[in-house]
Amino acid sequence: MTVNTQPLAERPDPRAFGLPVVEHTEIPAELRSLVARVHDLVDAVANTEVDTDTLAEAAATVEGITGRLNVARRQIGTMVERELEGGDTEYGTITNVVSGDTNPAAPPLLLDRTEEGVRGEVTLNTVYQGPPGLVHGGWIAAMLDQAVGTASSIATSPGLTAKLEVEYRKPTPLFTPLEVVARVTGTERRKVYVSGEIRVNGEVTAEATALMVRVEVP
Repeated sequence: MTVNTQPLAERPDPRAFGLPVVEHTEIPAELRSLVARVHDLVDAVANTEVDTDTLAEAAATVEGITGRLNVARRQIGTMVERELEGGDTEYGTITNVVSGDTNPAAPPLLLDRTEEGVRGEVTLNTVYQGPPGLVHGGWIAAMLDQAVGTASSIATSPGLTAKLEVEYRKPTPLFTPLEVVARVTGTERRKVYVSGEIRVNGEVTAEATALMVRVEVP
């Protein structure tokens, strides 16, 4: 097993697969503001105890706004192109539930390249709660899956998760900065072996090992 990586120039462009691509800088500030407001709205709805009249009024307002927004929708599979530190380019689906720029459900977890692999920080509220005051295990797995996938894509080429094993070492708290890291540990033809961790104040609360399989370019 080796740790050789694939040069950036050989990575496939999503446009070659017929997928539309939006540059990160082309997403309107107004849309980013709306995503942030809806993100806050989800948290407010999940925790509110207001009276029923206020709830009914809010539901009607949201229904009307939803109808106005739905008149023009992006193509499924729309990608966003991001420039990372060091000059690397990363592609990801624009509605990715972990890091999507236009998905209000995303935390979002934004990862940058490091000498070892990738790293990002995120703080989660009660929208991502499992046990009282703690992050849901499914979200922990989702963030680690995103991290190992990004590390593999940047170091080699885009691929799909074939196997992901998560070990939950300690409870991961809400409302606390989480450090998410991942790196490629080896490659074997189309197989890419990756590992990652979530840390709180430098202490590992969850770790993962993964097998990614690189997508064959036509």
